[in-house]
Amino acid sequence: MEYMVITGHWIDQNWQLQKSVLSFVHIPPPRRGLEIADAIWRCLDDWDIQSKIHTVSVDNASANDSAIIHLKTYAQRKKKLLYEGKLFHVRCCAHILNLIAQDGICEIKDIVEVIRYSVEYVRRSDARLLLFSEIVKQLNLPERKLVDDCRTRWNSTYEMLSTAIKFKDVFPRFAAKDPHYDDCPCHEDWEKVEKVCSVLEVFWDATHIISGSDYPTSNLFLNAVSLVKVLLDEKSLDNDGFIRDMVERMKIKFDKYWGETNLLMSIAAVLDPRCKMKALEFCFPKLYSSEKVEREISFVRKSLHELYSKYTLMYNDEGESRGQMQGGSSQGQSTSNVGISRDWSQYATFLESVQSVQPQKSEIDMYLEESCYSFKKDNKIEKEFDVLKWWRVNSVKYKILSFMARDILAIPITTVASEVTFSAGSRVIDKYRASLTSETVQVLMCGGD
Repeated sequence: MEYMVITGHWIDQNWQLQKSVLSFVHIPPPRRGLEIADAIWRCLDDWDIQSKIHTVSVDNASANDSAIIHLKTYAQRKKKLLYEGKLFHVRCCAHILNLIAQDGICEIKDIVEVIRYSVEYVRRSDARLLLFSEIVKQLNLPERKLVDDCRTRWNSTYEMLSTAIKFKDVFPRFAAKDPHYDDCPCHEDWEKVEKVCSVLEVFWDATHIISGSDYPTSNLFLNAVSLVKVLLDEKSLDNDGFIRDMVERMKIKFDKYWGETNLLMSIAAVLDPRCKMKALEFCFPKLYSSEKVEREISFVRKSLHELYSKYTLMYNDEGESRGQMQGGSSQGQSTSNVGISRDWSQYATFLESVQSVQPQKSEIDMYLEESCYSFKKDNKIEKEFDVLKWWRVNSVKYKILSFMARDILAIPITTVASEVTFSAGSRVIDKYRASLTSETVQVLMCGGD
């Protein structure tokens, strides 16, 4: 039985990022895009939030692409989508990183199998682990522990490899003392692993930046992507043919997903007051050729203003509705209040006749023209900056733009928060409780959340 988890993400009135499991639903075969879309729509219908959905974040499975097309059709019949639906489909950035990194690991898959076998062989027996530890002490190494990996997660494999490298001098000595250990990595194997890990380290850092499920990450990821691109460009010119060939495959996958501007990632970066348009001026030259940089920046700027215009219309419509409601309830004013109001009205007319009205700048223009919020270069200070707190404080100044920022910054750019739910799922559906009905499983998962 396969389950799908649906999580809802939003920023509340107090500017706190919220996340809830909305559904943990069993989808029977064949699990095509249409069935996935119908399951998601039933969930939205149950919660009565069909008209409140801005985006859907999914991994890159082909069935999900099909599901998004169906969902977009359903959603457009309920309301106008955010920026004409151009931001509706959000591809999981962590999954894209995983695909690129897997291409790198694939270049040494035979060596990875040898090291994986070696680690498992040592850890599988207390006696072998004790012998290994004695050799570690003899060599006076600071590290003490090997780690296993999960074959389907590149970052777990990277951890295993980067840890095993520290014990590369231990394995040959262990092989000399254990006659049954017959598949020890050679010196050339370790050299290749070190080269691959030097590339994957940047991917590891980027994954850590975006994999938090308790804070908005879409404003943080543009710089991480640019660092990955810089690394791939540098390594593609490496003197080592092995590295060049590996990186070439990784670059093809990078360009497939991030060769064009990721609009959500760029707009979210601009809505970080530390970055604004300067973030694009800093990152885009690393991502695109010189002739494309200005065109891509102009595209984001134009999109940003168009999106802001949509919010201005929505905000003004809501303001008119509120004004009509307030006007309808003011019929019981006293005669003296009416007289005072008439006097103020006459004064306002007088002001209009004696002073010229300056054209008012839009909030988005004011925001972009102001200097970026300054922060110290120390990483600790930088990490303490809370972009939501800044927008909460400045929401009075930027009434409309703050609404837009709240919607954009709430969008999860990865599915990590959803996947975390399956960690709890494995505790609910274990081998002793495998016959629970799907309805009971959903009650336990959603109730626990």
